Amino acid sequence: MPLYNHLKEMRARLGVNQQEMGKLVGTSRQTISQIERGDYSPSVTLALKIAKVCGVKVEDIFSYEEDES
Repeated sequence: MPLYNHLKEMRARLGVNQQEMGKLVGTSRQTISQIERGDYSPSVTLALKIAKVCGVKVEDIFSYEEDES
């Protein structure tokens, strides 16, 4: 289930590191890192918090593409 994201770019726009982003959205630096690498899909609640902190819609950060195989 490929969930793609632009979290790293959004973080850079805000000028915050992974640790700071984690604090802003109530999670750990490790979770932010895993989301950015695509190793972890955030809950709907966490995705909404991230979008709110970034000042964008969830769809501007996360996108889902079905596997064709």
